[in-house]
Amino acid sequence: MQSRQFSRTPWSVSEIGFGAWAIGGSWGDVAESDAKTALHAALDAGMTFIDTADVYGDGRSEKIIRDVLKERGGERPMVATKAGRRLPKQVVEGYSRDNLEAWIDRSLANLGVDALDLVQLHCPPWDLYYRADIFGLLDDLVAKGKIRYYGVSVEKVEEALKAIEFPNVVSVQIIYNIFRQRPASLFFREAKARNVATIIRVPLSSGMLTGKMSAQSQFASDDHRAFNRNGEAFDMGETFSGVPYDVGLAAVERLRPLVPGGATMAQFALRWILMNDAVTVVIPGAKNKTQAEDNARASALPALSNEVMAEVKAVYDEMIAPHVHQKW
Repeated sequence: MQSRQFSRTPWSVSEIGFGAWAIGGSWGDVAESDAKTALHAALDAGMTFIDTADVYGDGRSEKIIRDVLKERGGERPMVATKAGRRLPKQVVEGYSRDNLEAWIDRSLANLGVDALDLVQLHCPPWDLYYRADIFGLLDDLVAKGKIRYYGVSVEKVEEALKAIEFPNVVSVQIIYNIFRQRPASLFFREAKARNVATIIRVPLSSGMLTGKMSAQSQFASDDHRAFNRNGEAFDMGETFSGVPYDVGLAAVERLRPLVPGGATMAQFALRWILMNDAVTVVIPGAKNKTQAEDNARASALPALSNEVMAEVKAVYDEMIAPHVHQKW
């Protein structure tokens, strides 16, 4: 497992991390035993970065992480969580001192720690990026010792660019994958210049880029791939990267011949992301041991050729970009 420096923090983290949304909720039923086994497997495979949020299973994800790390003992991985989505409605006024501190205190208890490694504002409203006072509240929580560092999780490139204007933002979490390539055109360059870490979520486009889905695939009623196709519950771009399902399936077939021998399409998709040196860590989810181990193996794949990279770009430009490029 290769590692990359995480911004201005003391941590160097594995370039493949563990995204803990799926073990919390909104991805169908995942037994707690399977969730714990998946996380153990990820850590055994060399992952040293875990990403979660206070709303993933209403704290279930954070508590599973707490229990697994307590079982293991020894050196801890870097654990990032998020705050802000407990608000009934996303309004800037909700990001008050009392609310922020209450959310942080809850995550401290859920994760069983005295200080949170990294807290990310969880896709906050656009107006927040013009409120230096709210970022000042995070500075206060750092000074109190409740959090070590903070960043922002965003939906749009424009939000990412605004976020890194605040000097103490050490990381931005953003969607970037074969079906969402816009961050590479400007944001990555700016993040790298400012030494801001990038955390890449939805790297497999909600499973579409595993190559295992078809027109007949069925999803459980509590799986966001069933209930959020058009943004009914949260941003549409979080589900299949905002790409229409049939378009995604067709694009996958164009990509399939590019997958190198001995690799899965999921590993190929993860390796494609890692080709950009502005990427710090990619956080695919895993519901079981096999998925976690397969994700980790992507770090060992050889670099993709210029020809393969060009063909991936052609698939994006011709099939995907018209549906997503200017939206996020």
